[in-house]
Amino acid sequence: MKIVIAGGHGKIALRLERLLGADAVGLVRNPAHVADVEAAGARAVVLDLESATVDEVAKVLEGADAAVFAAGAGPGSGVARKDTVDRAASVLLADAAERAGVRRFVQISSLGAGRPSASGSDEVWAAYINAKTEAEDDLRRRDLDWTILRPGGLTDAPGMDRVRLAPQVPRGTVPRDDVAAVIVALLAEPGTAGLTLELVSGDDPVSSAVASILG
Repeated sequence: MKIVIAGGHGKIALRLERLLGADAVGLVRNPAHVADVEAAGARAVVLDLESATVDEVAKVLEGADAAVFAAGAGPGSGVARKDTVDRAASVLLADAAERAGVRRFVQISSLGAGRPSASGSDEVWAAYINAKTEAEDDLRRRDLDWTILRPGGLTDAPGMDRVRLAPQVPRGTVPRDDVAAVIVALLAEPGTAGLTLELVSGDDPVSSAVASILG
């Protein structure tokens, strides 16, 4: 298999690459990050999604089984980059997936997306949520086998393989380890296509949580 991961040096992406190993291709914009992606067992491709063309991204996606959007502007970024990364880069990856004939697409969004930002929210946080919401809306309009995953607050605590996964969950946190494990399970279950799922820590093993979604 070949799984292309946008935002390949991100904290979730590196964990996902360790789980997928040689099946993973991590897209990074900084050549200095190649070694970290390779150390995770994946192949790295230097490609800046803020400046790349659809054809350039589609070329990397050729022959892939799935694309995962795990990119984000990250802490310290301003309003403008929330749009160019969290929204526009997801749109670009989806455009390229369509062009390359890659139907399976998993988008990492955020708990809170799909709802108006709370009154009085920090403008950068509001821009982030709005960008994630617009990226989700764009993906839902496409003829792709997409799954949208909205994790809660992300932590670096060790994964516990205990999660709560559903179309709607209470606010909470979840280790990045468990987010990566859920993505692997979603990629393996084509029946989760067309679903928007929220994720926080809970009581169910990842395999059981995904199986329950499938009924």
